[in-house]
Amino acid sequence: MIRTIAFDVGETLVKDDRYWAAWADWLHVPRHTVSALVGAVVARGQDNADALRLIQPGIDVAAAYRSREEAGRGEHLDETDVYEDVRPALAALREAGTRVIIAGNQTAKVGELLRALDLPADMIATSGEWGVAKPTTAFFERLIAEAGGSAEDILYVGDHPQNDTIPARAAGLRTAHLRRGPWGYLWAEDPSVTAAADYRIDSLMDLVTIIGD
Repeated sequence: MIRTIAFDVGETLVKDDRYWAAWADWLHVPRHTVSALVGAVVARGQDNADALRLIQPGIDVAAAYRSREEAGRGEHLDETDVYEDVRPALAALREAGTRVIIAGNQTAKVGELLRALDLPADMIATSGEWGVAKPTTAFFERLIAEAGGSAEDILYVGDHPQNDTIPARAAGLRTAHLRRGPWGYLWAEDPSVTAAADYRIDSLMDLVTIIGD
């Protein structure tokens, strides 16, 4: 029985448009260039940050992030970044008695920004706050501990095969692959994804039907 549904953040709950636009502006390149390069690294199965390394070889992404923050051009989230199905889906799941957790690979600051949005969730945490990140087993072990149940009682929802669907399945969780964002669309029919996903969904509202079955 699914008692907890845990959600990835980027391109699952919030759009990455602002994130990549901010990097494009910081590196002084057109935004469409960054978008194209993100698409290229997605197609290759590389890490998203490799798009930044193509623009500026040798870039220290963490140091550049700190410089952006110090310059007042750091991460920002508001209601316009949230996908339209997020609030109704999360609210419906909680109303049905399902515990809702948001846990993704983001900084501690993003954790604060997400909590400020007052999303319908029982818990919000990021890898920056936990000190462990996907796709490591340690991240999912922490999630299981926070959920307070067994791994098979948790459904992890995300768009990214290598960070979400495959490692969550390996950690014993149930999984739902979301066709959203570059990773979600491009890898939706990959055999490794279809094998690892208990469910494949196009909208978070699909989860309401899943827990009702």
